[in-house]
Amino acid sequence: MQIHLLKSKIHRATVTAANVNYEGSMTIDAALMEQAGLYPYEKILASNMANGHRFETYVIAGERGSGSIVLNGATAHLGKPGDLLTIMSYTWAEEPMAKRWLPQVIVLGPKNAIINQRGTH
Repeated sequence: MQIHLLKSKIHRATVTAANVNYEGSMTIDAALMEQAGLYPYEKILASNMANGHRFETYVIAGERGSGSIVLNGATAHLGKPGDLLTIMSYTWAEEPMAKRWLPQVIVLGPKNAIINQRGTH
């Protein structure tokens, strides 16, 4: 049996920009993506702590070290700079692996700096 589990999470990511004219997706600092275990074009679920909106899109890598979290395309209507997001991705795991699974989680603070991190695959 396979279990659907949280793979990666970026908690308390501050939106740095919103670009409605972009084709779509969410731009995330490449270093943050790496620390959270996210891949370019990976599907994500995001929840906006400021307004309760939840939305799915995919990730594109932003400039490494920039701290960028940019809502692009239609998602730009679901948040604004300064909003806090939880960004999640999921994976399937066989039951034996699911029993010992730990997602990669990073918690961000001011300027989207990592203040806590846990879990590995």
